[in-house]
Amino acid sequence: MSRALGSASRLAANPLAGIDTAVAEQLLGEALASGGQYADLYFEFRRGADFVMEEGQVRSVGRVLLVGLGVRVLRGDATGYAYTEELSSARMREVARTAGQIAAADRTVAPAALSSLRGSDTYPVSESSLAQPGPDKVALLRRADAAARGFDARIVRVEVSLAEEWREILVFTSDGRLAQDRQPMLRFGVHAVAEETGRRQGGRSGTALRRGLELFALPGHAPEEHGREAARIAIAMLHAQEAPAGSMPVVLGPGESGILLHEAVGHGLEADFNRKKTSNYTDQIGKSVASQLCTVVDDATVGHARGSINVDDEGNPGQRNLLIENGVLRGYLQDRISARHFHAEATGNGRRESFRCQPLPRMTNTMLLGGQDDPEDIVRSVQRGIYAKHFSGGQVNICNGDFVFALSESYLIEDGMLTAPLRGVNLIGNGPEVLRQVTMVGHDFKLSEGTWTCGKDGQSVPVGVGTPTVKIARITVGGTRTP
Repeated sequence: MSRALGSASRLAANPLAGIDTAVAEQLLGEALASGGQYADLYFEFRRGADFVMEEGQVRSVGRVLLVGLGVRVLRGDATGYAYTEELSSARMREVARTAGQIAAADRTVAPAALSSLRGSDTYPVSESSLAQPGPDKVALLRRADAAARGFDARIVRVEVSLAEEWREILVFTSDGRLAQDRQPMLRFGVHAVAEETGRRQGGRSGTALRRGLELFALPGHAPEEHGREAARIAIAMLHAQEAPAGSMPVVLGPGESGILLHEAVGHGLEADFNRKKTSNYTDQIGKSVASQLCTVVDDATVGHARGSINVDDEGNPGQRNLLIENGVLRGYLQDRISARHFHAEATGNGRRESFRCQPLPRMTNTMLLGGQDDPEDIVRSVQRGIYAKHFSGGQVNICNGDFVFALSESYLIEDGMLTAPLRGVNLIGNGPEVLRQVTMVGHDFKLSEGTWTCGKDGQSVPVGVGTPTVKIARITVGGTRTP
């Protein structure tokens, strides 16, 4: 904990420093030598650290160091992939040849001359958090811990964590693209547990952004605020009522409710599911799939957001993609393979967990855009229903959009007002049907700064979600008592 991981300038002097266009062109030539039609190289260097405090004591400090190369070769519908953690010339050439062997053919193509992609910089950071001393980060943990414990005497347990990362990538493609990016990430979280008369409830608060330690100087991001918010939720839920059950109106709060959109709708808009015809959105482009009040975008260009990327892991620039416009499906999230199938352009959504993985079409920051309604009017319009504020997880069937989501903070709406906090609330429904049931959309759009991570085919990548306040006319609420 006493040894810093080095300054931002020293981080630039990494194992990728010796990888230039001459090296890349040689490896691409090796990859295509057996007859592949296309090849790409994905170099990655990642450094990180994490700190965990429990009961006022630092319980663990971890370090991460990852470096490697992944080589992909395509020919028709066949894909060859191989990777190595050793960046010696001999080993890299061997991996390139191995990936190319699946594409054996009599005719070969030569890689095009490489030229750099000039992308945007949506998350400039003057200095990586890894350059700061460990004791400075422990001090942040202590501040959050003290704030949570000081919020209420009923707070009996607090856990605080901080994880930091600096990731550098280089992508070279046989059609002539050279892309590079430096991707910072800082994640901070607080979990507080409240206890009274034998009843225990937990609350969480946190943030995850592509920033350095300057994050904690921003309004609303001080460690104390996350500590108090986690404690507030835990205390609020101590005397929560059992959730009602049945079909009823649900109001989704701004920000975190975007996770329902991400899971129940967003995955179905990833192009590989539609290419394989396993999504309920297959062959629906140009058709109405939601209420006219719904416009959905996936935007990789939001400044400093957790899901933002300057370039994707296939070397394409991150961009803002319109998916649903006024209820009409306009497009899918495309990687290279799916874009070729649909005779479309890649949308900058080819993402992978690391050099060990092949890229897949994945979301970045997926959002339901704001509307015209006043959020207070939305709540007032509900005689009896549920207000969903924080989500704790869920399950979704990509093929048909059926979902079950659990809420960690929710309230009963009675006569247009939020009344009792509720526990044990589950929302059960179908993603496309829920979008058709949207009857009011607030003007208070919020992008959640939560610690969202998306899993797909065994890979995990950071994502962002966002919504305004939204009224759903009817969702099945799974509770423990009748309304």
